[in-house]
Amino acid sequence: MKLPILLLIAWLLLACDPNRPAPGQAIASDTSLTVAGSMEATMRGGKLSGSIDLDTLQNREGLYGLGPGEYLRGEVLIFDGRGYLSRVDGPDGMTVTQTMQLRPPFFVYTHQRTWNEYTVPTDVRTLDQFVDYLDQLTIGDPRPFVYRLAGPVERATIHIQNLPEGTVPTSPEEAHRGQQTYALKDRQVDILGFFSTSHQGIFTPLDSYVHMHLITHERDRMGHLDGVVFGEGMKLFLPE
Repeated sequence: MKLPILLLIAWLLLACDPNRPAPGQAIASDTSLTVAGSMEATMRGGKLSGSIDLDTLQNREGLYGLGPGEYLRGEVLIFDGRGYLSRVDGPDGMTVTQTMQLRPPFFVYTHQRTWNEYTVPTDVRTLDQFVDYLDQLTIGDPRPFVYRLAGPVERATIHIQNLPEGTVPTSPEEAHRGQQTYALKDRQVDILGFFSTSHQGIFTPLDSYVHMHLITHERDRMGHLDGVVFGEGMKLFLPE
């Protein structure tokens, strides 16, 4: 049998594989991180339905991940195996629900059980300053990577996606229609982030190396982190 015929048979077998992901729903693993869908496919391509069913993730010990809610309504966070969904609730309110019944259109996640602890320097106060500090601190480490922060914020700004029903975005500007912003002051928080210099438009915005979600210790506020002023004693945790 000639080689082209063998290649054709192999291609047909792959195409008929029932376990093969549908177009736009491929799940790719990069080092220790796994990515489902992409930010660009959602915000420019209108891929709003779920790319992954988080309730099917079996091993939840040390599981961390983040992304938007399905159809860009809400924000999703998995923090140490517990899933959270925040949704806009009225003009100024939000609801935060603990659940794993979640199907984000794009999502990045990993398992991490052991961490090295650092204290964020007192002159690192803002989000831009923190990203520069994180970049320099990890310059010789494997990338991309997960990290988390724990401690006080003097101020923080978060948002929740709230795309109007029936909207199919073709740009980030359209994708953020209906988004609601919330200001926090003097709160103890946990922050989960993913850092990469090569995944812009995949799981970080095109103009950033990080994607971060904040959740308060009381678990009553959660959303995508837009801005922050750290309080003294903020702790940074990096993979061991």
